[in-house]
Order: sequence, then structure tokens, then C-alpha cells
Amino acid sequence: MSATEEPQSIASFGTLKQVDAGLLNVGYAEAGPTDGPAVVLLHGWPYDIHSFIDVAPLLAAQGYRVIVPYLRGYGTTRFLASETPRNGQQSALAVDTVELVDALDIDNAVVAGFDWGARTADIVAALWPERCTGLVSVSGYLIGSQEAGKLPLPPEAELQWWYQYYFATERGRAGYDKYRREFGKLIWRIASPKWDFDDATFDRTAASFDNPDHVAIAIHNYRWRLGLAEGEAQYDELENQLAEAPVIAVPTITLEGDANGAPHPDPGSYAGKFTGSYSHRTITGGIGHNLPQEAPEAFAKAVVEVDSH
Repeated sequence: MSATEEPQSIASFGTLKQVDAGLLNVGYAEAGPTDGPAVVLLHGWPYDIHSFIDVAPLLAAQGYRVIVPYLRGYGTTRFLASETPRNGQQSALAVDTVELVDALDIDNAVVAGFDWGARTADIVAALWPERCTGLVSVSGYLIGSQEAGKLPLPPEAELQWWYQYYFATERGRAGYDKYRREFGKLIWRIASPKWDFDDATFDRTAASFDNPDHVAIAIHNYRWRLGLAEGEAQYDELENQLAEAPVIAVPTITLEGDANGAPHPDPGSYAGKFTGSYSHRTITGGIGHNLPQEAPEAFAKAVVEVDSH
């Protein structure tokens, strides 16, 4: 394990850690006592670990060991082998999470996230419930499949996914590679229309998009969803299980912002997917898609409460 320093110009996690886990050398922030109950906080696209910059200290103060990893293709996380496919499919990201907690000798944890991170947390809770003491998921049940991805949506819903179709083209891949920061800032504004973030806040996160695998992972993730890119055979059995839309039995709290401008399901559509202790909360006050960064107290409160069940 090694450590690297973050820039100190604005609030940061300070010293980041690195650990070999599965196919990756994972960069992650850690806060709180090492013997505390574990919480793994998972970011999405186009975001990074700083979505939890204010959540982590709140949980650490409650005695939790907080782990905040960069996903594959972000920040200081790197593939251990150059020949490993730069695969962004949902099950690969979930396996990364399980392998990370294995590498850190964590038996089980509350898993919490938003966007890609919520989907990953859902999958860990569904397929490895023995490793998951509780789940906090922004926008609820996000497990999908390539078959589901083939179904057309009403035009207004399809319009919300414009970037997914852009990424399906070579022009889209090249455009994202060239304008990844501009692209990220546009998504932030669309997804959180009432969040008044400043340039320093965005730039702190956008640095993570300079990862050499970032574009490949992002493009593969969205192309895979549409069935335009193949996954890897090693994940086929997991994807077969996920295609059945498995229920989640671990204690769960789902969250939604009242001003989420990103595509998201209605809470009533997924409540039945959670068969254990379950509650849903809509966080008011103009809260958008990046809920943990926009409403850190509400997010941290959900983690603590779901852990009490």
C-alpha cells in the first residue's frame, strides 16, 4: 500500500491510499477509526470521491471506518495489467468493490452510492448480501440488463439519455475525449440545476477524468448498456443473475433529490424490489443528482440509520 497527496487548494481528503485489489490498484480515501464498522461510498459519472468530501467526516465522527474509492477509470485507480479489457459493465464494477473490501480485510460494510455507485451498491447488496450490512441508494433500484436496454422509451425519456446515444458513435467517443471537462460540467448543470457549485469544486473532481482509462471505461459502460459493446465472459453468470432483477433483502434506505435533472425512476416503481427493512426519502431544498455532495447531512444520516436496523 502506498500514499499520494491531493492538492490542498480547497477541502480535500488529504493523503490518499493505494491498494492492489483484483484487477486494479485502487486509489481511495479513508477516514475514521480502522476498527470501526465499515462504510463504502461509491461515486458515479462524471463525478469522483469528492462527492463524499463532507459525508466522510460526518460518518467518521460517528465512529465509522469510511472507505471512498475511485472507480476504475477515475483518479489514481489503475489497471494492474495493460492487457486487461477496459470494461465498464455493471457487474465488473461490483466485483471491483467486493475485491476492494477483501483486500482491506473488511468482512462486511454498509454500501452507499449514487449514479453508477448506486447501481454498484445495489448489485453488491443483491448478489453478496453477506458482505452488505445495509444499503443507501440514490434513485433506488438501478440494476439493469442488456435486454432491458433494448426497449425503447417515450421520446421525452429518450431525450434525457442523449449522451448515451452520442457515446454510441465514434464522434461521441472522440468528442468526450477532447471535451471531457466541458462535458462533465454540462452534465453537472443538467443533473443538478439548482446546485450553485463553483469552478474550484468542479475542477477538484474533473482532475480525476485525466485517468488514462477514463474515456474507455465511460464509453464502454454506455455502449454495453445498449448492447453495442460486448462484456467479458467471466461476468456472464453474474449478468444472468442481474437480468432476473433480483430482490434486495438487506436493510435499505433509498434517497431522491427534489430537483434531480438526470434520468431516474419514480420511487413507487422500485419499492417492491426491497424486501427487507426499507424506507424512501425525498430530500428537499433544490437537491439534484449529486445528492451526497449537495445534501451531505441527509446522506450521512441515512447511512447511520440503515446501519441501526
